[in-house]
Amino acid sequence: MIYHLSLLLQEYANFFNIAKYLTSRSILSLLFSLILCLVFYPFFIRKVQKKQLGQVIRKEGPQSHLKKAGTPTMGGLMLVFVIILSSLLWSKLTNPYVWLCVALLVGYGYLGFIDDYKKVTKNNSKGLSARQKLFWQSIIALALSAFAFYSGNHPGEIGIPFTKGVSLALGPFYIPLGAFVIVATSNGVNLTDGLDGLAIGPIMIATACYALICYVSGNFEFANYLKFQFVPHAGELSIIGASVVGAGLGFLWYNTYPAQIFMGDSGSLSLGGLLGLLAVLSQHELLLVIIGGVFVLETVSVITQVVSYKTSGKRIFRMAPIHHHFELKGWAEPKVIVRFWIISIILALIGLLSLKIR
Repeated sequence: MIYHLSLLLQEYANFFNIAKYLTSRSILSLLFSLILCLVFYPFFIRKVQKKQLGQVIRKEGPQSHLKKAGTPTMGGLMLVFVIILSSLLWSKLTNPYVWLCVALLVGYGYLGFIDDYKKVTKNNSKGLSARQKLFWQSIIALALSAFAFYSGNHPGEIGIPFTKGVSLALGPFYIPLGAFVIVATSNGVNLTDGLDGLAIGPIMIATACYALICYVSGNFEFANYLKFQFVPHAGELSIIGASVVGAGLGFLWYNTYPAQIFMGDSGSLSLGGLLGLLAVLSQHELLLVIIGGVFVLETVSVITQVVSYKTSGKRIFRMAPIHHHFELKGWAEPKVIVRFWIISIILALIGLLSLKIR
């Protein structure tokens, strides 16, 4: 919106030329999201407290978490709103990828809200069933993947890491694969969101990486130099990635240990889904296994725990997801959180390094 307005005003003042540059708009989007969250989260927290929308803690979880019961939740609603607002303000509204991201945030954000609302109103930690969530996540993801493919905005190819511009053409078969990436990432982030600030750190780190990847992929000269697949519409996604980082920093101010508010499923499902969509639209899906390695680790820990217990009656971890395992080993919650952040940074650097090893 501001980009289009600046095009009309630049002939009257050179200042408005700043909006022509993608880097400038990305930085402004980040700062705008950060300021909005810092300013409005205290008001949002008071409103949630007044309506008594507090977190319901699973009884089968670590006993130390029971003291967190009643902490305001649904903080993801503010995150989603700020990211959408910032993205629409600073992006080119003619870019189809921007609207795909907005659609995902709205769809997954609403699904997460329903889940959160059921939990707090029924005083039950279960909310929507896993089958219900997976069904609607898949429907939304399939619709977005199909639109991207059949509208001609996505070639239906998967980029192969560590190769020079090599990709695997799947045609229409790409649609379910793209949907799988989105849904898997969404649920991986959801599983990681179990400690104060644990999920938002890796989300910001991974999304910042994909913002950079989208910027390079959308620039023909940079993409050609680094042997990337050139993706014409991908550049504007860097603005959306920047808005996630800014909003995440603002949210972390209030979510850091001990948390004043939790993001809930409205945040974890939507931000995870958005990260998966950025990987899909930038055609660097497989790289997400490295850059989003913490989410992969959390998901694998749950799967292996369930399989092991059902087949042998034995548990591999003291508790899954794996961050609870370290808690029960005696690690203080802040230590688990910061060490997972460190791992996320290391994995992100390895992922970015792999882009040059071709």
